[in-house]
Amino acid sequence: MTTTLADHLRSLSDEALGELLKLRPDLVMPVPPDLDALAARAQSRVSVTRALDSLDQFTLEILDATRLARDAGGGVASLSAVLALAKGVDAAAVRAAIDRLRARVLVYGPDQELRVAAGVDEVSSPYPAGLGRPAAELDAEAAALCTDAARLRRTLLAAPPPARAVLDRLAAGPPVGTLSGSRYDPESPVRWLVEHRLLVPIPTGDPVAGPAGAVELPREIGLLLRRESPLGPVHPTPPPVTTAEREPAAVDATAAGQAMEVVRQTSVVVDALTAEPVTVLRSGGIGVRDLRRLARVTGLSEPVTALLLEVAYAAGLIGEDEIPGTGGRAGSPEQHVLPTTTYDLWRASPLAQRWDHLARAWLAMPRQPGLIGQRDERNRLINALSPEVERTRAPFARREVLTALAELPAGAAPEVEELLALVQWRAPRRGAARAALHREALAEATTLGLIALGALASYARALLDEIDGDEPADDDPLGVRADNEHIRADASAAARALDAFLPRPVDHVLVQADLTVVVPGPPEPTLAAELDLVAEPESAGAASVFRVTEASVRAALDAGYAAEDLHELFRRRSRTPIPQTLTYLIDDVARRHGGLRVGSAGAYLRSDDEALLTQVLADRRLAGLSLRRLAPTVVVSPHPLGRVLTALREAGYPPVAEDATGAAVLAKPRTRRAPARTPLATTVAVPKLSGPRLLALVEQLRRGDAAARAARRAPESVRAANGRPSGGPGAAQAHREALAVLQQALRDRARVWVGYVDAHGATASRLVRPVSIGGGYLRAEDERTQMLHTFALHRVTAAVLDE
Repeated sequence: MTTTLADHLRSLSDEALGELLKLRPDLVMPVPPDLDALAARAQSRVSVTRALDSLDQFTLEILDATRLARDAGGGVASLSAVLALAKGVDAAAVRAAIDRLRARVLVYGPDQELRVAAGVDEVSSPYPAGLGRPAAELDAEAAALCTDAARLRRTLLAAPPPARAVLDRLAAGPPVGTLSGSRYDPESPVRWLVEHRLLVPIPTGDPVAGPAGAVELPREIGLLLRRESPLGPVHPTPPPVTTAEREPAAVDATAAGQAMEVVRQTSVVVDALTAEPVTVLRSGGIGVRDLRRLARVTGLSEPVTALLLEVAYAAGLIGEDEIPGTGGRAGSPEQHVLPTTTYDLWRASPLAQRWDHLARAWLAMPRQPGLIGQRDERNRLINALSPEVERTRAPFARREVLTALAELPAGAAPEVEELLALVQWRAPRRGAARAALHREALAEATTLGLIALGALASYARALLDEIDGDEPADDDPLGVRADNEHIRADASAAARALDAFLPRPVDHVLVQADLTVVVPGPPEPTLAAELDLVAEPESAGAASVFRVTEASVRAALDAGYAAEDLHELFRRRSRTPIPQTLTYLIDDVARRHGGLRVGSAGAYLRSDDEALLTQVLADRRLAGLSLRRLAPTVVVSPHPLGRVLTALREAGYPPVAEDATGAAVLAKPRTRRAPARTPLATTVAVPKLSGPRLLALVEQLRRGDAAARAARRAPESVRAANGRPSGGPGAAQAHREALAVLQQALRDRARVWVGYVDAHGATASRLVRPVSIGGGYLRAEDERTQMLHTFALHRVTAAVLDE
């Protein structure tokens, strides 16, 4: 008979012990030295809380029944008593729940001697199934009343209707009420119940129930009032979920379109930070005005902008860095939010992989974007990227709701309230606190393209399976083979699956006579970079539209392109004939481009065209530059080079800056980047232990436990030798005998008990296997810890071969 959890663990088979470690992986992080340590960890508050949080509502109800069914003496329950409490519930379902509890050693022992693990009562409600404590724990008079069944029934029948209503309410749970001012009211039903010992006043400072003036309904009375339902409402099956059937292909196509859109929106938000980095507040995060400005510039709503900022930060695409000379005090540096170097690598990746990177970051980030814009407990506004958005429960809540969706058939769109009720049933201990997180997770997953038309996309299922560590059945888990050679070989299964539903990246454009450039699909990264430089975006979508303007052509020329380079670019990329208007525009801007040369004086202008300089000097719009002619081809200004360039361009002149040697200075836009940073998290999957790993852990625990138990059985002769004074009679002879035993153990490679005195004068014994003896030292291996120990021979008091 096993009375302790450690004994029970020793009696388990290797398969059952491995199943326990699989269900509760926190027990072996780190690996305990033996089964006693494993049992202690399995009953700790933290580990028990984690185990209970993973149980469904019915299993928790049966655990409450087991707690209620325990006898008053040894705390032992029986399966038959549990079945008696679970009236009207299928016995097979109750046994299955008990087996789930046994597998996690929250309950252990045979059917007629069920024991509840020590930590369960500490972290659970003191009122199992909403019933109060036994009358014997509350009050002697109440206990006497409850032991006299006939008297108890007469007292209940004599209760006035208001008092009976109070009893029925407390019997439904929780069993604690309050007296408040009713203790002084002679007509109070609560006072009547207390006087007749049907309710027991709880003394101030009670460790269980609390506030002064509280009353508690004894358990026996609550069970009597519940009659045929001792546990109250029981929920043996999960709540039903009504679903609407969607065409899986339509779900995937719609979700893929949204995935492509959210990648584009993320690029727009991050590019806006490139153009104008946002200042970090002293309290952390970015201000409301900056968030609104970003939303206005990008054309997105504030909630979506906030979500994309949080996801981009979690993915490592944006970060903080100091920009010198921006502070309010003597130009001291300030922290700004701006893109990281990782963003450039991400932007050059295929579209499906970019989405995969964002989706994984969202799943794993311990942040709740839905809090942004709300007020905290101090009535302060919660800002984007601020510490107040941190919520460690968020990634687990996302996984819970998405896992529930993934278990539905493909294309099934459930009713939201019913889906949330199912999630609540699966983990009621934590579900209530995560209700808001679950709702936000559904909305955010829709924005990010994991959900469409109310159903989970097939590639989102692949993402969840991959994070869980499940291997796909083959190299094409969705049954769709795509022409995706552009996807890297190391791309995830989810990225490859999504790529099957995305339009192929295009490497060409359609140039129109009105100087618009149509991109009939997502552009390749190189094409996108070229278009960003030579054209201005007008609209985005499955087919994006750009427009070539005089300013965009001038920007390309400033960046180092020549007119012939631009002609060649459009000839190579366009599938339509190049319109003459575009050719004329490029040639006209290029002909005038660089007609003026600007250098430092303040600044100077030089040109071989004397008439052009005369025109500039006569232009009233440039009067503020204080231009002065030094020579027929040279004009100077006292103002800085940048101001002169800006004023000339605003007046319609296309100048080019030059350096001290007269060479043109390229004006390629400078992009400031923050240092690369590690994403907030990479996975939210609970560590999973595989078969070989489980077997190795079980073997290690068995071996450590055997060594620990052997270490506690030191021979009596060793203990006696440790207790003798070192200089006592026969000590020298005992020492010589110990050396002889050690030498024999070394020859036979046998284990030996060694008694010794450590450096602090304390005596101890250890079971070891000698490795060498020499130089006044014994070197031996402790098989329990697999460590090599060194003993000074003069400190050895005894040695006995292990039997």
